[in-house]
Amino acid sequence: MTGTGGTGPKSPRERYRAQVRAEIKQHAWEQIATAGASALSLNAIAKRMGVSGPALYRYYAGRDELITELVTDAYRSLADTLRPAAEQGADLAALAHTVRAWALADPQRYFLVYGTPVPGFRAPAGTTAVSDEIMAMLLDACAALPAAEPAAPFAAHLAERWERAGGHPAPPAALHRALSFWTRVHGVLSLELAGHFTGMGFDPAQLFAAELADLLSR
Repeated sequence: MTGTGGTGPKSPRERYRAQVRAEIKQHAWEQIATAGASALSLNAIAKRMGVSGPALYRYYAGRDELITELVTDAYRSLADTLRPAAEQGADLAALAHTVRAWALADPQRYFLVYGTPVPGFRAPAGTTAVSDEIMAMLLDACAALPAAEPAAPFAAHLAERWERAGGHPAPPAALHRALSFWTRVHGVLSLELAGHFTGMGFDPAQLFAAELADLLSR
């Protein structure tokens, strides 16, 4: 018996389709690493695979569908990397170092989700579900820290926008800390991965640790 809902055994045709889609994504990542996501081309991938462009469109309707799946895979990879640490009670610093290790392991994957947006591409709403999982883990860690109330104007802004936190029970102060943490982590990581620290004579890992220590001391 073959499954059509994703839980049962797959037919040979379904397995073949999954294999081809995986191969397409592998070529897409290679293209991104070489020329960036903005240069992603299904026709170029088809040429690399030795098939016609129209044949490839049987697996992906277009570039945006392929990028959407790559973005979702990247978010899922980070969420799956963070979850074991979060479930074991990792603090905010440990989660930050986990994010850095994930980013250094594959900078192009990192830049696809946290770098410059791909021109003309708008990610569907469904891709935010996985990023919400990531933020929920950060909010859990922030809620476990001693509360530090944000400045009044920003507290009011947080209260007004609270629904954007996905209903997480953490107070606005924890959300403020999570946002500060997330922006500073990505600020340092983006500069490091883009090579802006090259030749400056210091260890980026030590800068990252110093930024975390400063953030957590506030």
